[in-house]
Amino acid sequence: MRSRILFVSGHPDDARRLSRMLHSLAITVDHVETLHQAYAKLQQDDYGVILTEASLPDGKWPDALHLGRQFQQELEVIVTDPHADARMWAEALNLGAYDLLAQPFYEPEVRRIMYNACSRAGSRAMAASAGSC
Repeated sequence: MRSRILFVSGHPDDARRLSRMLHSLAITVDHVETLHQAYAKLQQDDYGVILTEASLPDGKWPDALHLGRQFQQELEVIVTDPHADARMWAEALNLGAYDLLAQPFYEPEVRRIMYNACSRAGSRAMAASAGSC
């Protein structure tokens, strides 16, 4: 079964690059450009992970974190930014993000982080469904 991530970014080229990087891991990347579009997509489809740029046309990454918490399943949120540093990484983790990815994307790092986040999200979903029986 393929995992699905929602990539919130104003850069469609990055979405295509991520799709190629993650295809062999059975991870599908759906792309939207704004938080408003992300909200609509999250209402339609199930995702385990949101990958969001730090700055978006209609908000910032903490807004994506809040958006992810609005849905029944707890989504893993990963932040990406070309200016990612240790301070931003610590802030993201302290506020509840799963991780931070620096740009430009380094394929081995992207594959490792996304695989682990999808695995964690899948484990949570399985535990939640087992608890409801």
